[in-house]
Amino acid sequence: MSAATTNGRANGISGINGTNGINGTNGTNGTNGTNGVKPKESKVDVLIVGAGPAGLMAAAWMAHCGISARIVEKRNTKIFTGQADGLNSRTIEIFDSLGFSDRVWKESNHMQEICMWNPNAEGVIHRSDRIPDTVVGISRYQQCVLNQSRIERWFIDNIKKYSSKNSNNAISVERGILPESLVIDESKVEDDDAYPVTVALRTLTEEEATPVQAATASKSAASDGLFRSNLVQDDDEADLLRKSQSRPGTKEIVHAKYVIGCDGARSWTRRALGLELEGEATDYIWGVMDIIPITDFPDIRHRCAVHSAENGSLMVIPRENRIVRLYIQLKEVVPDASGRADRSKITPDLIFRAAQKILAPYKLDYEYCDWWTAYQIGQRVGNSYDVHNRVFLAGDAVHTHSPKAGQGMNVSMQDTFNLGWKVALVLKGICKREILATYQSERRRIAQDLIEFDHKFSRLFSGRPAKDLVDAEGIDMEEFKRAFMRGNLFASGMQVDYGPSNLVVKSGNWRELGDRSEKSAKLLTKAKIADDKFAKKQALATGIPVGKRLASFKVVSQADARPWHLQERLKSDGRFRIVLFAGKILSPQQKARVDRFCAKLDAPESFLRRITPADKAIDSVIDVLTIHASPRKDTELLRDFPDILHPFDQHLGWDYTKVYADDVSYHEGFGNAYKNYGVDKEKGCVVVLRPDHYVAWVGDIDDFEDMESYFEGCMRLPAVSAAQDVGIVVETVSSVANKAVAQVRVSVRPVSE
Repeated sequence: MSAATTNGRANGISGINGTNGINGTNGTNGTNGTNGVKPKESKVDVLIVGAGPAGLMAAAWMAHCGISARIVEKRNTKIFTGQADGLNSRTIEIFDSLGFSDRVWKESNHMQEICMWNPNAEGVIHRSDRIPDTVVGISRYQQCVLNQSRIERWFIDNIKKYSSKNSNNAISVERGILPESLVIDESKVEDDDAYPVTVALRTLTEEEATPVQAATASKSAASDGLFRSNLVQDDDEADLLRKSQSRPGTKEIVHAKYVIGCDGARSWTRRALGLELEGEATDYIWGVMDIIPITDFPDIRHRCAVHSAENGSLMVIPRENRIVRLYIQLKEVVPDASGRADRSKITPDLIFRAAQKILAPYKLDYEYCDWWTAYQIGQRVGNSYDVHNRVFLAGDAVHTHSPKAGQGMNVSMQDTFNLGWKVALVLKGICKREILATYQSERRRIAQDLIEFDHKFSRLFSGRPAKDLVDAEGIDMEEFKRAFMRGNLFASGMQVDYGPSNLVVKSGNWRELGDRSEKSAKLLTKAKIADDKFAKKQALATGIPVGKRLASFKVVSQADARPWHLQERLKSDGRFRIVLFAGKILSPQQKARVDRFCAKLDAPESFLRRITPADKAIDSVIDVLTIHASPRKDTELLRDFPDILHPFDQHLGWDYTKVYADDVSYHEGFGNAYKNYGVDKEKGCVVVLRPDHYVAWVGDIDDFEDMESYFEGCMRLPAVSAAQDVGIVVETVSSVANKAVAQVRVSVRPVSE
């Protein structure tokens, strides 16, 4: 058994129910802790604990990839008010790839500008600056805000749609379910067919699954969010387990291949594994209120950072439906000797009075408060993100920080956006299990960078403005502005830059570009590339940095002249993508290079043919997209491009969705993709994208063997000899189709031919 069973935490949370593993007794529940009733047993490929944004993102990947999965949540209902609300540009791009960004974009409030308010020489707040809220040109989407409940609703709809379509069992959130114990059988962790993780689940009653909330605001029946706040030390899980264990038929034993713990800052899964958050809390206490403000403050519908002379700081976040969120520094609330604040002293009235003092001389009042909470700023990151690459932690379960940076929900969802496809493709037998080790090296480094930024940002935001140049204890407002602008770039999600691994071919120190752990240092594979060789490859596409997400520019469909943002063609369906920048395809020399590349790609022994199941379409595992630089009107899809770039299906005909021109569109201008991507129109290049749209490899069109080596490093490719049988099947299908192909081609050949 794993450390989860040997460190005294095999029962999930040490001391909670006194069981040993899943079969012990605690003296109150009878045989096996189930009142003599044999618990139900089941198997599932992936068990997700926690149905917040991170858990739902993981479930969405399983749904889109057709993986057997369950998602359980101890609360009996989804969130209706409050919690996280900021969405950065990268997150909305991800939503677009899943298929529901349009719903988010229509309902959300788009934030365009940030106003800085600082005290003047007399100590009165005034607007000192305006800056764009989102870095100009960084994405086709700008930062926006929307209630977390709406985001969760669309996730649930999306999961239902795709899990019903792609597998026999629809995935739905199972509420009122609390995990009780977790055991990992170490002897089976390397067995692809085994279910090495055993989790005992308890079903709660409606009353047990409903969180207890405190008294709310005096002016309206506001929802209290303190029960989720980090100011609450005690957890109710032990009591819930004791109650549920006294009832027969409430226990289920689940055998899973993988478990993903997305159960928040007080994560049961993390404690069950014996893992810890490392870091510290500060003395800064902040309150949060969602209100419809009645005010003469002129920038109430802008995002604002307000520093008062003596009363603390405040952030204004304008939201949908006239609601405004206020983050308010509570200078009156001071942690005790243990470092904790007394939550009983924190009320909506106390929070609001602090806001009024900060905004004075402007008036602020409200009649409607939708939600409120308070929190203590702390920056912590997990010491490990997984155990045996079988049980993973994501989101707040492995990193916590100030919510003012607007990163909590975004980084949490992007954790499981990184992890989900890896687990899915390993389960499908497409990728090697070794790729799972990249989750920690990639995402823990992001958390470390976030904590480092948040530590400085929180200090600058919570500190008192300097009164003059010699005020050493005060905060320099110009320094705060610079930090805010740097933070905007970081907060966009576009600064994510994954280090080298078997999924990302780039040079550099593998440990330092990862999470600086021994685990990252061990990721070295044959994909390692020398600095000079990598520099030459990266120079082929200077605007497509390896390790970063692919930026999006407009291209025009060769088949029908419709303009598309390239990202619109990158759906989150679990497929890798090869983007062939074919250059000037009408040049005989360039066309010869493209033809040679495609001949190798289409050969029976190629990695593309070997990884594709014989009964599936050639693009079912790896999708090939082409962008050429010749005039679209002079170019013909079927005449100028090899078949593999627009595959033929005997029932559906040619695929017209895979070839694009970097040319002017009729109604939406010129994307200038080659220039923006830094690709030479004469030579072109080839780019490999991971299923999460991050750049994995860049090379020359003649570097086919090098690209094949990349896929051999991360995929479970059948040996060439074994692939010959597959090739026979492929060629048989092709021979049937070729007659129709030849007939179709006649119609587009020049008369001279």
